[in-house]
Amino acid sequence: MTINWTGFAKKTPEERRELLQGLPLSDQSSAILQADQQLPLAIANQMAEHVLGRFSLPFSLVPDVLVDGQLYHLPFVTEEPSVVAAASFASKIIKRSGGFTTTIHQRQMIGQVILYDVSDLEQARQNILAQKEDLLDLANQAYPSIVKRGGGARDLEVKTYQDQANFLAVFVKVDTQEAMGANMVNTMMEALKFPLEQISQAKSLMAILSNYATESLVTAKCAIDLRFLSRDKKEARHLADKLVLASQFAKIDPYRASTHNKGIFNGIDAASLALGNDWRAIEAGGHAYASRHGSYQGLTTWTYCPEKEQVLGELTLPMPAASKGGSIGLNPSVQLAHDILGNPDAKTLAKLLVSIGLAQNFAALKALVSTGIQSGHMKLHAKSLALLAGAEEHETGPLVQALLQEQHMNLATAQKILTDLRNNG
Repeated sequence: MTINWTGFAKKTPEERRELLQGLPLSDQSSAILQADQQLPLAIANQMAEHVLGRFSLPFSLVPDVLVDGQLYHLPFVTEEPSVVAAASFASKIIKRSGGFTTTIHQRQMIGQVILYDVSDLEQARQNILAQKEDLLDLANQAYPSIVKRGGGARDLEVKTYQDQANFLAVFVKVDTQEAMGANMVNTMMEALKFPLEQISQAKSLMAILSNYATESLVTAKCAIDLRFLSRDKKEARHLADKLVLASQFAKIDPYRASTHNKGIFNGIDAASLALGNDWRAIEAGGHAYASRHGSYQGLTTWTYCPEKEQVLGELTLPMPAASKGGSIGLNPSVQLAHDILGNPDAKTLAKLLVSIGLAQNFAALKALVSTGIQSGHMKLHAKSLALLAGAEEHETGPLVQALLQEQHMNLATAQKILTDLRNNG
């Protein structure tokens, strides 16, 4: 069923929830949506230590994200309003230009067993590789359920580090299927510690999953027609050139690259959190990938295609997204988020997350090279000040407009204007 999203931002939460009933949601998800059902305290108390209660954040939606020819409505959890607005704006433009196309390069996680005090690094490496198949079998025996589901340990590599401690690292690649697989991989690696000590005649330091998921790379691309940058063709071409320059500068300056990449993860984190995924692991792997060439660089690449008069965007990231495991089956809001998306598999989630990161980056760069980032941020800041000042829903609009006219926008000013509005109302 097609939903008319026109005016979605101006609707009340109740009206938005009613609109979402047009999606093919399960009865359970419909009930969660209508009742605004939250994580039960009894379950929260089992999920973490020292629980006092639950912490709420806004649960939002970015509609009509077109990825590989299919429309998705992507849930976001974030406290920053500009993130949702920017992602929605960019996704709408990219949809009109044909949407995102994605490539899944691989979908495996990496585990490491670190050995030290290795007397003969090369001989130990050869001895381990000689028993590669037996070691992979041992890893799979440690977690047989994943093998039954079609996954399991797939390959093994060895890397040596000749220094004072004489380190040797055994890398194991694991097909974790629909899970991110931290517990799975850690269990397998720990099962290999003692055998590897015997083979290498060394000591094991640790056995652990790596969050640098270079065997789970995903690429998202988009091509944005010049006319969507500006109605004025000359200005549109000028903005396209500046977008390309902004992309280039983020490749050579780590101070800019840090903020450039933070903007990418604004959207990825918000969607990952809504989907119950480990956004911390995703960020760690992404920032490590940004440093893969020896210096920290911007993760996106923007170019201009004069033949088609399009700006081309590309983003490749390690993306160990999961559709099973963790808190996904425990949190009602997370269950709802997956249902809104149509309960996609892990590979589809990975494609969506990288695509929305590219969208978020486009929105940020377009603002930066044109009107500047503050024009939109100040209106949102004014709204936050209005809420902090205690404005009711019907007072927020007039108070925001008045604040935007002030030379100095702060809470004291917002409180004074609110008092005046009420006295004169």
